[in-house]
Amino acid sequence: MRWLILCLALPVAATATAQTVNDRIARGDSVSDHIARGDSTHDRLDPAAALAHYEAALAVDSSSYEALWKAARSVVDIGKQLGDDEKQARDSVFAVADSYARIAVAVNPDAPDGHFMLAQAVGRLALTKGPKERVQYAKEVRLEALRALELDSLHDGAHHVIGRWHAEIMRLPSITKFFAKAFLGGAVFDEASWDSAVWHLERATELRPTNVYHHLDLAKIYLAVERPEDAQRHFLRLLELPDTDVVDPASKEEARAHLATLAGQS
Repeated sequence: MRWLILCLALPVAATATAQTVNDRIARGDSVSDHIARGDSTHDRLDPAAALAHYEAALAVDSSSYEALWKAARSVVDIGKQLGDDEKQARDSVFAVADSYARIAVAVNPDAPDGHFMLAQAVGRLALTKGPKERVQYAKEVRLEALRALELDSLHDGAHHVIGRWHAEIMRLPSITKFFAKAFLGGAVFDEASWDSAVWHLERATELRPTNVYHHLDLAKIYLAVERPEDAQRHFLRLLELPDTDVVDPASKEEARAHLATLAGQS
C-alpha cells in the first residue's frame, strides 16, 4: 500500500532500484548495509531510491529505529516535490511519512530524530490545509519539535520547526487567531512571537549554516519583521550554497524573486 501511494504520487522510476534491493535482501544483506546505501542515495538527492533501501532494511528488521525515521525523511522529501495541483497525492504521501515517524517514536521515544520527523510530517501536512485546520495540527508540531530539542538542544531541524511554528501562528488572520486561542489554549498560543521565530531560525542557521532552507525561512521572517537588509543578506547567502535538499533549487528561485522585489523597492 505504501508503494502504491508513492507511485501514484510521483512518476518515480523505481523498478530497477526495487529489483536490486530485492536481490540484496535475498542474499542476506544486513540492516546496516541497506541503511548505508539509503544514506548514500539520499545524499544524491534521490529520495525514492533511498526509500527503497530503507524499506529493505525494514524488511530485515521492522523495528529498526534508524531505518524508520530515515524512511519518514525520504517520504517527506518525495512529498515536498509535489505541487499545489497535486494536493490529494501530497496529503497521502505526508500521511505515509507520519506513519513511519510515529512507529519510529514508538520504537525509540528517547531519540530526537523520530520526534523531529513526526513534527516535519505533521507540519507539512498542515501546510496543505486552510488556516483553521493548520491550527488543529499546530499543537502536535510544537510538542514533537520541543521534545526533539529536549533530547538534543543542538538539533538544527527542530529549531527550524519551532521558529516556523512561531511565524505561522503570528501570520494567522485575526479571526483564526481567536479560534487558535480557543483550540490551543491561551497559554500556549500567547507564547508565539516574532522574536522567538527569529531566535530559533537564527539558531538553526548558526548550527547548520550550509542549509539553504534555514536561510530562506529566516530571510522571510526578517521581511515580516521589517528587517529587509538582514533578509537580503540571507537570500544572497543561500544562493551561494550547494544543493543538499530536493527543494533547494526551488528555494533559490524563491530567493531570487524576493531579491528582485527588494531591488525594486530600493
